[in-house]
Amino acid sequence: MDDDSDGDNVIEEDFYTFLNLPRNATTDEINNAYRRLSRLYHPDKHVDPILKKEAEILFNRTKKAYKVLSDDHQRAIYDSLGTRGLETEGWEIVQRTKTPQEIREEYERLAREREERRLEQRTNPKGNVTVNINATDIFNRYDDEYDDIGGERIFPTIEVSGMSFSQSIEAPLTLRDTVTMSGQLGTQNGTGSGSINVSARRVMSAKGWLELDIGAGNGPTVSLKGFRTLTKRLFCNGATILQFEPNGMRRGLVGTLAMQLDKHAVGYITYRGGIEDAMSTMIVRNTAHSHTAFSIQIGFVHSYLSLSYTYKMAERQLKLRGCIKVGTFGGFLEYGAEKKISQHSSLSAAVSVGVPTGVMLKIRLTRASQTYSFPIHLCEEVIPAPIFYATVGPLITWAVIKKLIIDPVVREQKEREKEKQKELNKSRMLEKQREAKAAVDLMKATFSRIRSEEEVRRGLVITKALYGRFVYPQERMTREEENNAQREEVIDVTIPLQCLVKDSKLVLHNASKSQLPGFYDPCVGEDKQLLLQYLFHAQTHECIIKDTEPLRIPKQSHRVNTT
Repeated sequence: MDDDSDGDNVIEEDFYTFLNLPRNATTDEINNAYRRLSRLYHPDKHVDPILKKEAEILFNRTKKAYKVLSDDHQRAIYDSLGTRGLETEGWEIVQRTKTPQEIREEYERLAREREERRLEQRTNPKGNVTVNINATDIFNRYDDEYDDIGGERIFPTIEVSGMSFSQSIEAPLTLRDTVTMSGQLGTQNGTGSGSINVSARRVMSAKGWLELDIGAGNGPTVSLKGFRTLTKRLFCNGATILQFEPNGMRRGLVGTLAMQLDKHAVGYITYRGGIEDAMSTMIVRNTAHSHTAFSIQIGFVHSYLSLSYTYKMAERQLKLRGCIKVGTFGGFLEYGAEKKISQHSSLSAAVSVGVPTGVMLKIRLTRASQTYSFPIHLCEEVIPAPIFYATVGPLITWAVIKKLIIDPVVREQKEREKEKQKELNKSRMLEKQREAKAAVDLMKATFSRIRSEEEVRRGLVITKALYGRFVYPQERMTREEENNAQREEVIDVTIPLQCLVKDSKLVLHNASKSQLPGFYDPCVGEDKQLLLQYLFHAQTHECIIKDTEPLRIPKQSHRVNTT
């Protein structure tokens, strides 16, 4: 696992960016880019022995990029696997296939084989721990009739009223067959119960699967489940259940028919018969910014209507949720938030206000496939005090924990990751830095020629170009610290960018600029930007873009008002 991670952190060559081409570049665009760089780097163009040697290195790299991108087979391998594919299994694919489509299909086949080899090592454990806490004594004090000590209690009584544990593991046998074992154990107010379940699922085709479940706990149970895609927009699932009890056998049937209503919405109709008689319908709409679910159930015992809404704030890795539910057993209003605190962890808190449940605070921590839930019952009645403290308390607690614990840990993890990435790419970065300096030396004659031509026609003249991590005044660094940071993390790329100007235009594509000729990464692992100051029609222009952001200049919006 660590080896794979290290491999992902190693920076590979980007042939497209080196030739300053989009990933969908045509054959003519590839040929033109190759000819342009060949004129710049061809060893015969340089007399100085040192420059001639440097030009040979860069010319060979240009030929390598051109050789891969101009060949349909190698380009398809490179697009799918990167340079590592070209060096290893990619060449095996070339020998057995003829078209790019066959190459991609062969790669997918090899990927499936690798996945099969990993099946024995993967159990995909999932777990859930729930701790029910009764804290109603905080707001509604118990009577002390049976208190032998006498006198008023100083601290309220907070007790654990119940706990439950569930765990499951998967045992993949083949890519089609999976056995899952799960168990559940719980206790509530001194009464305990448990169950164990074993299920075997077989994927019949790309359109469906069947699953057989056998369980024991409150009497043996046997169920057969299935899923089937009927059309492009219609699918269904169902289950038959047999539950054996001391007094006989109970039968159950569950069936769901679902339809894709539009790009973001799905409608469901579900029927339950036997063990629980009910009919329900639900509409779910899920977009990049929100999730909405509306459902109605009409049942012999329980009927309800519910509406939930989640607002997703992807940039802040935050979700705000609200839900209202009204039924034959009462109703409740719930609101809360979920925050992603690391790559594999998230923390959520929700306040539930209802009748007859009262006021509850629900805290949940999810770490990878493990979930830890803490429902805290604050009050059996709906009164303002517990609602206020349940809302404000988690916010204050989160702010303190984030400031004192989470932020320092996240910063430390990021620093470790950056140091690891720098160490893995140390020799590569030194090579790239030396190569970039050599490329700039080789570009100087071309730079002077292009710049003179652009100045004569009053075209595009790059006056200043900086690439790296910029230090802004709001970071409150001293002038000396700012200068040191800029010396270490910003490089001058005026010459390389002027050499990319053609017919008074400069086009950069949506890829890291560190792979462009004459560039290198001055701050591995940091967010980088490109600052440009240029003249067009003798007017000053300026812009700043993110590292992977595309750029096309000149632009009227970049013009600097000097009046």
